[in-house]
Amino acid sequence: MQDLKKGRNNEIPREEETRYEIFKRCLIIHLNGELDHHNAIGIREKADKLIERNHIKHIVFDFSGTNFMDSAGIGVIMGRYKKVIFIGGKIAVTNINSTVDRIFRLSGLYKIIEKHDTVDAAMNSLL
Repeated sequence: MQDLKKGRNNEIPREEETRYEIFKRCLIIHLNGELDHHNAIGIREKADKLIERNHIKHIVFDFSGTNFMDSAGIGVIMGRYKKVIFIGGKIAVTNINSTVDRIFRLSGLYKIIEKHDTVDAAMNSLL
């Protein structure tokens, strides 16, 4: 019984591992861990609040701490794209590993989303 309680207390919701940074009208989402169905809702809700409250125009997803993304992750990115495209905004992704890159290529996301090597390069392109 004690071990079960200890395990539950030590669990940290995965979406809390994600860091959010705002520079001018750009939201930088530093993903940490997997962008999958387990944490997509939390990331989406937090990003949407920040987008609305701070009049965000552009979004950069930093995948440096992420090695996996599933269809829920694609949904997170597409949903944020739909939020900013109507105000002339863009979305960029950075630090993509080969596994996530393959998902982006197969899904066609690169047709609407810019890929950059670093957050700085993405920011220079967007701002």
